[in-house]
Parts: sequence; C-alpha cells; structure tokens
Amino acid sequence: MAKESMKAREVKRKDLVEKFAVRREELKKAGDWTALQKLPRNSSKVRVRNRCNMTGRPRGYMRDFGLSRVTFREMVLFGLIPGVTKSSW
Repeated sequence: MAKESMKAREVKRKDLVEKFAVRREELKKAGDWTALQKLPRNSSKVRVRNRCNMTGRPRGYMRDFGLSRVTFREMVLFGLIPGVTKSSW
C-alpha cells in the first residue's frame, strides 16, 4: 500500500499535465524552448507514473484494468472482475 502522499502527488501531476497539455504542444511546435522551460516540471506527461487505483502500487501495473497484478489477482479470485477467470489446463 502506497503512502497517501504519493497517491496525492500523482493526482496533482495528472491535473497539471491536463492543464498545460495544449500550451506545451503549442510551444513545442513554435520551438520556444525557453518558455517551455518556465512551465512547471510536473506538467510534462513523462513524469506521471501509472499506479494501481486501489492500492497505489507503482509496479506490476496492468493498463487494461488500472490495477496492479496483485490486486487484479485477488479481485479475479473473488469474482469481482466479470469475464475473467483463472486459467488451468
């Protein structure tokens, strides 16, 4: 379980990325690198880290579900994710 501060920081970064996305794109096309550097660092989309929506775990993230592999497995075993079953052969 990630600290609440880490989860909050990621939410803040995502908000900044959305807020400055258009402006960053315009500055990149114009080639105005000095103005681009004056924008907040966290407004760059490469600084956002994918985290599990339930636990905040940064590793083993599954994009299709927005969960970490550990949380995904638990939810599948309890039948909380429809259409997904544990495979066996």
